[in-house]
Amino acid sequence: MSKMKALIVGAGISLAASFSFNAAAADGEALYTQKMCQTCHGAEGKAPIMGAYPKINGQNKDYLVAQMKDIKSGARSNGMTAAMKAMVATVTDEEFEAIADYLSKVK
Repeated sequence: MSKMKALIVGAGISLAASFSFNAAAADGEALYTQKMCQTCHGAEGKAPIMGAYPKINGQNKDYLVAQMKDIKSGARSNGMTAAMKAMVATVTDEEFEAIADYLSKVK
């Protein structure tokens, strides 16, 4: 394979991955609903059902992803994480990214 063909193939793969990720990010709002996040954190992460649950709208994306992953793995087990552990058990890393991206943009 020539260098030019390898470059074109590599660019195509990169572009496809980018489109796939962007599609997932666009679905963050839908995933927030599908994964039942609003049940405890309220619409758009703005109105938790009780004081023990945090408002999560406008938070830093990387922070949100880290917290969700830590809860899923058990690295974080304080506060109300026992309730959330069941909620995030089937959420993928890509879905965490999309949900966090959505929430980070909600003001």
